[in-house]
Amino acid sequence: MARVLLAGESWISTATHIKGFDEFSSTTFHTGADAFMAAAASQGIEIEQMYAHDVPGKFPRTVEELSAYDIVILSDIGANSFVLPPEVWLGGQRTDNPLVSLAEWTKAGGGLMMAGGYLSFQGFQARANFARSPLASVLPVTMLDYDDRAERPQGADVAVIRPDHSIGAAWGQGAPVLLGYNVVHAKDGADVVATVDDDVLIATMDVGKGRSLVWTSDIGPHWCPDQFLEWEGFAPLVGAMLRWLGTDGAA
Repeated sequence: MARVLLAGESWISTATHIKGFDEFSSTTFHTGADAFMAAAASQGIEIEQMYAHDVPGKFPRTVEELSAYDIVILSDIGANSFVLPPEVWLGGQRTDNPLVSLAEWTKAGGGLMMAGGYLSFQGFQARANFARSPLASVLPVTMLDYDDRAERPQGADVAVIRPDHSIGAAWGQGAPVLLGYNVVHAKDGADVVATVDDDVLIATMDVGKGRSLVWTSDIGPHWCPDQFLEWEGFAPLVGAMLRWLGTDGAA
């Protein structure tokens, strides 16, 4: 069974409540990966999630540490969380760069996936900032150098471009619309499997001995609405993407 690590797709929110003369604050924790992880589990694939606040201190920093996994998924977590661990940010000390190691691990045989979101690819106000990171060389797409979000509150249609690809073959009928995605451009040599509003939705690429894949919409609301998560084709699609990254699905 493939060993899968999902980094990110969680957040902490602080709200201020004002009631007349008085006010107080509250803090809540959220994760947007539950439906995606459940879909994978229904396909026989278990996913270990590392919450976003744990990534700076706990994400594997060397190729050797990353070798504990077959697949690594980054979802809605920016480059800063990887390159500013506590030793660097608080202590001014040198340490291994996880993004350099992740690129090397992918070339050596790992399966890397980036899912879309406000802190994926280049992201909201370009804050995710992966376009200038070491991962830019191993993803199947080129990224913009500015805010790359495409908000589609009216709904964006999706379409399979490569039904002969193992992921395209798993795509079911009647896929619901998506509500947004990150705009990227496929590299030469990449396979665009599916599109959203004629932009890249799923693209794959062989990278050295490894593989990389992008899903440019979210893996949960708001861009990926409940109707898509509850669609009968969602779980087979998730399973096909992860199996392809685990190298047991032929393109």
